[in-house]
Amino acid sequence: MATTDARAVNLADRGLILRTAFGGMAAQTLRAAVRLKVIELIGAAPRRADDIAAAAGADPRSMTRLLRALAGLGLLEEHAPGLFSVTPAGALLDSRAPGSLTSFVRVFTDPVALRAWEHLDTSVRTGDVAFDAVFGTDFFSHLAQHPDISTAFNAAMSQATMATATVLPHAFDFGRFTSVTDVGGGNATLLSAVLAAHPHLSGVVHDTAQGLAEAPGTLRRHGLTQRCTLIAGDFFGSVPKGSDLYLIKSVLHDWTDEQVVTILSHCREVLPPEGRVLIVEPVLPETVATQDGAHASDHGVTYLSDLNMLVNAGGRERTREGFQEVCHRAGLTVTSVAPLEGAAPFSLIEAAAC
Repeated sequence: MATTDARAVNLADRGLILRTAFGGMAAQTLRAAVRLKVIELIGAAPRRADDIAAAAGADPRSMTRLLRALAGLGLLEEHAPGLFSVTPAGALLDSRAPGSLTSFVRVFTDPVALRAWEHLDTSVRTGDVAFDAVFGTDFFSHLAQHPDISTAFNAAMSQATMATATVLPHAFDFGRFTSVTDVGGGNATLLSAVLAAHPHLSGVVHDTAQGLAEAPGTLRRHGLTQRCTLIAGDFFGSVPKGSDLYLIKSVLHDWTDEQVVTILSHCREVLPPEGRVLIVEPVLPETVATQDGAHASDHGVTYLSDLNMLVNAGGRERTREGFQEVCHRAGLTVTSVAPLEGAAPFSLIEAAAC
């Protein structure tokens, strides 16, 4: 019995290593499915592989192999040999569906996002950003030089924000405030959701001209052009004054502690006495959670995001202590930290002037 148990443990450990080693291949399987529009071609009812291949202009045998790999990943179900339907998880790869993650998959499986990862060991040894050495410029400058990639990146960030936009308006007491400035707010997806749920608020989206490119359309779709202003600028230079709440989501993890202190200091400079800064980012536990369950899995992804910041941007994911430190250096005091239920692994970090 002991031998059997030992063998089972060994097989489980081997399985973990093998699944992880094949992770890059799984990601490229998702990429192929998105590029071939497999999910859209299957639609709402089971469809045969030959029909899917014909619609995609693909080789039938090769398409069947791709579909079976997707089924093995839990994105499709094979009901009978060669007959496939879409699972709820697979439906997130339908570009037409609410909550779609197709742009996110395209960007984070693209060579631009992955090439620097080949030099992760170098970044770990040196602490340097691999992306800069590989591409000859920093990540955001590279986006500025390649508008097609920048557009795709903005779309990916919008898709990644949708879950947060759904729950944030009802997870925080916005009733205390009159105006919200979303610092680095991109295409206004998040602030539009907040303003729509709180009619008394006015808003400002502050980002680079490149980051704001799709924001006018977002505001028009939500009927918010009269309640929200778009201000192009650089948050390393200043942020607009006039709001009593400054919202910062998925921005600080892109930057070093020194750069984060600069951004937060600019918020502090324009913060009225009763104003607040609301940071929406993952908060890593002090030690890694290794138990099974969704919470541990969410943080597992965040640790990979932390390494992505190391190789591609130079930033980092932070613990509660890490957020307290950068806020304190910027003249802010963290008053509360709470998980954002329904949008794991994000948390709400509220800060006030010291």
